[in-house]
Amino acid sequence: MRRKIPSIDALIAFEAAARHLSFTRTAEELSLTQSAVGRQVASLEEYLGTPLFNRHKRRISLTEAGEIYAKRVRENLERLERDTLAAMAHRNAGGILELAVIPTFATRWLIPRLPAFYAEHEDIVVNLTTRAAPFLFKDTPFDAAIHFGDPVWPGSVAKYLFGEEITAVCSPRLLAGRKKLAPRDVAGFTLLHQSARPDAWRQWLAQAAAHDVDSMKGQRYELFSMLVEAAKAGLGIALVPRFLVAHELHTRELVRPFELSLPSDKGYYLVYPERKQNSPLLRTFEHWLLETAQSYIETERRTDQ
Repeated sequence: MRRKIPSIDALIAFEAAARHLSFTRTAEELSLTQSAVGRQVASLEEYLGTPLFNRHKRRISLTEAGEIYAKRVRENLERLERDTLAAMAHRNAGGILELAVIPTFATRWLIPRLPAFYAEHEDIVVNLTTRAAPFLFKDTPFDAAIHFGDPVWPGSVAKYLFGEEITAVCSPRLLAGRKKLAPRDVAGFTLLHQSARPDAWRQWLAQAAAHDVDSMKGQRYELFSMLVEAAKAGLGIALVPRFLVAHELHTRELVRPFELSLPSDKGYYLVYPERKQNSPLLRTFEHWLLETAQSYIETERRTDQ
C-alpha cells in the first residue's frame, strides 16, 4: 500500500519557511528561488487540503494547523537525519549506541575516558547528545542516559555510578595570598551559582553555620562548565562537584579556599529502558562504564587518604 507521505522536498521547504517565516530567507538557506519555495509550500498545502500559512501583504504567519504540523515535521526530519547518519555509519559491526548525557559530565568525565572504551571496542560507536533533565525514552532515539539525581525513572533500569562532593573553588588570585578562609569570610566575595541548583550555597552556608550571609547574591550560570570558567576568571567563588575540577585543582588554576565540602545525597546513574536491558551492545557499554566508575571511586579514595 502506498504511504500517504508528501514530497520530502516540500517538507524541507515548509520546515525552513516555518522557522524563518519568510520565503526569501528560506530560499537563501536552501539555495532555491523564492518562487520555487512558494511552489513547494503550495503543493504541500494542496496535498494536505489545508492552508499552512496566512499570507499577509509583506509577511507570512503560520496557521494553527501549520504550527502543529511544523513541530511534527521538524521532529521527524531531525529523526530521519539521525537515522540516515546512523545507517551511513553502520559499517561498524558492533553497532551504534545513542547516549543522552549531562553536558559537563560528558566533557569533564566521560569523554576523557572514552578512548579506553574504543581501545577495547573499536567496532562500537557511542553518539553523545546532551540532556540535562529526565525524559521519556519512547519519545527519543536514545538507548540510554547518564542522569544525576535519584534512581527513579519509570519503566527504566538505573545503575549507580558514583556520588559527588560539592566544594567551593576560586582562582588563587582572588585570595590575595591567603591560603584558607573561614566560612564567614565568604560574605566578602561574589557567589557563583549553577542555575539548576539554586539552593547549593544556602545548604553549604547552613552546614558552615554562616547564617548571616546572603546565599542568593551573585551570578548564575546555566552549566557547570560555565561556572568553572567564571571561577578561573576570578569572578567569584563557585560551588561545584569536586570531580569536575580535579584537573584545575591539580594545576592550581583553582584552589579550595575552605576545608568544608558538602556531600550530596544524590548520584550519577546509567539509566536505560527495561526493554533494552538484554541488548548486547548496551550490556557491553554498561559493563565498561560500571568498571570505569568503580576504578575512579577507588582512585579517589586513595588520593584522599
